[in-house]
Amino acid sequence: METLARMTKTGGGEQFKRSLFRVLLESRRLDEARRLLDEMPTSDPRPWNLLLAATLRAGRLAQARTLFEEMPSRDLVSWNTMAAGCARGPRPEEAVALFEAMRLEPDARTFAAVLSGCARAGALAAGRRVHALVRAARAGPNPILAAALIDMYCKCGRPDLGAVAFESASAAERASASVWNALISGLAVHGGGRAALHLFERMRTERAAEPDRVTFLALLAGCSHAGLVEEGLHLLFAMKLEHGLEPGIQHYGAAVDLLARAGRLEEARRAAETLPVPPDAAVWRALLSACRNQARPDLAPAPGPARCSGDYLLLSGLHSQAGRWGCAAAAWQAMRAAGVRKKEPGLSWVELGGGPERFRAGLGWARRRSRPEARAVQRVLEALTTAAREMGFSAAPPAAAAELLEEEKEGNLMYHSERVAVAFAVLKTAPATEIRVRKNLRTCADCHSWLKAASKHLARAIIVRDRSRFHRFERGSCSCRDFW
Repeated sequence: METLARMTKTGGGEQFKRSLFRVLLESRRLDEARRLLDEMPTSDPRPWNLLLAATLRAGRLAQARTLFEEMPSRDLVSWNTMAAGCARGPRPEEAVALFEAMRLEPDARTFAAVLSGCARAGALAAGRRVHALVRAARAGPNPILAAALIDMYCKCGRPDLGAVAFESASAAERASASVWNALISGLAVHGGGRAALHLFERMRTERAAEPDRVTFLALLAGCSHAGLVEEGLHLLFAMKLEHGLEPGIQHYGAAVDLLARAGRLEEARRAAETLPVPPDAAVWRALLSACRNQARPDLAPAPGPARCSGDYLLLSGLHSQAGRWGCAAAAWQAMRAAGVRKKEPGLSWVELGGGPERFRAGLGWARRRSRPEARAVQRVLEALTTAAREMGFSAAPPAAAAELLEEEKEGNLMYHSERVAVAFAVLKTAPATEIRVRKNLRTCADCHSWLKAASKHLARAIIVRDRSRFHRFERGSCSCRDFW
């Protein structure tokens, strides 16, 4: 780089610098590209936009945000690029904040990016504000934007509003499979497998759009979460025979999951071993999770060295349930020997008026709160747990507690992150308000039972969006019908 820098100072010219800049971007030498850009005084935002996009592609979100703030000038491409990067990042709510600070007229790409951020963050109130602006600004059909609106409502826990957005889409927008896929996927993650199948039949009857591989993957997931085994298997065969689409590993993995969740473990194991494509980690994880849920350690596959820590924790929990303590310890030893790092801690978010509040499993959340507020949350947690016990809820016994290693156990079960988030929401909201919680891990069986009891005691709906689906707890029952 020193040689190149000397060449730029000895008459290489602006054209040479621009060429060098592109070479540095293509070779991902982003820090050198930034230094060169600083030597090219220009108010043109285009080279800065290229560097911003390359920085985001490299996963350097914090560096991209600093670059965005330091740009000598920003155009709509700059804002859209940064908003899209935030929407995909670990803090998608930043896309909403960026949108609200924007001083330019947004276009369809802006709206799509911020709606994606709202969807990932579960920010329903912000999403509805953006929708109002979309209605006011929308000039013509835009399937990407229509799909983003449907996806936002479904991922914010309102598939009913997603259906309204779907029906409001124009014929030109519904000519795109992505618009149908958005609602099919949304219904599927809410446990509406049959509703997703009905929508698929409508898609075929109206011949508005041709189903694609995403359509079938969403349908298979919906069948899996709803226990619709025969319907799901029929879809897998129809995908190729009727629609000419070759199933991939994700489709076959969904079929294995379908069988495993329904308790047909022997069939699921045989299917996994005879797939026409090599099974990936997700296939074996589906089997492992089903074996744990149905207490069948004899059918559990052993995780290989390339798998994540969650697989080892599932295996350890499975053996602990069966009292096979040596096997449980061996799973931990195998994880350490493979150099697999422990998984991310359990985190939950609850959206209140001032934005999302984040909570971590255990008592660490209390350190970020004032002492009176932390004590108040703890009192609410204790009161809810006492009420749940009076309704027949009992915490998992020590012998089964290893099943709960999906979540970091920094405290006891009472301090799993979604419980803390619910208690905080109870403290901060009116009695009839729905409580909406977003969680980064799968909800454990113990918390699932606790949330059912809490919803009955509070006479409130509690909507929990975990890693794979939505649960709506109301009057002591869950929308998943305890099948998840």
